[in-house]
Amino acid sequence: MISNLSIIFPIFNEEKRLPNTFKEIIKFKKNFKKRKLEVIFVDDGSNDKSHQLINNFTNQENSKNLKLKKIILNKNMGKGKALKKGVKESTMSWILTTDVDLSVPLNQVLKWDKKQLIKNNSIVFGSRNLNKSVVIKKRYRFLLGKILNLLTKYILNIRLNDSQCGYKLYKKKPAKEIFSRMTNDGFAHDLEIVLISKKQKLFIQELPVKWTHKDGSKLSFFKDVPKMIIDIIFIRIRNL
Repeated sequence: MISNLSIIFPIFNEEKRLPNTFKEIIKFKKNFKKRKLEVIFVDDGSNDKSHQLINNFTNQENSKNLKLKKIILNKNMGKGKALKKGVKESTMSWILTTDVDLSVPLNQVLKWDKKQLIKNNSIVFGSRNLNKSVVIKKRYRFLLGKILNLLTKYILNIRLNDSQCGYKLYKKKPAKEIFSRMTNDGFAHDLEIVLISKKQKLFIQELPVKWTHKDGSKLSFFKDVPKMIIDIIFIRIRNL
């Protein structure tokens, strides 16, 4: 059973989506009952009102069973870097990394826990490509996912159904170990997590999710995809 949990949100210019995220955190806390919950917002150099909104929320809602933290990066470093900072500062026995748009609802982890799906000593990757997953996404995201899966399969020998879903659950000790070794700061950090896990002989378990496409993604096809391909090649070279 997940008795206490840290949730880490990487954030870059999310003033439009943060109010809904705050509401969902409060709802999740009620469902989490009397268990301890820590939420860490890592502001990755935002230049909108994200920092102000996070400040207001953390000042209003901090309590004994809902511990709110904020980490401010002076400039935009990348999603991988933001998660690395958040994991380093986390204190609970379990760590969930997820996206502020909540494409996968926060309570997905409670469903996994209730059904006792989480295997001992495993890292859990939410997967959009399992039969029991419920996925609502746009065609270009589907094609992008297929392209990345092929690249990771043949270049990095990663055989997972879905390495790129942002919804991932870790026990504290392996999470600290993995992220301390991670060097990729961008969107390709997920792939490095897989390779580090394999080196550490950690088991990656894929579980189904309900995933809904949300507009406003920071992933740019023309800017980030070529960079991701280059990152994949460098990750391969480093792990030869």
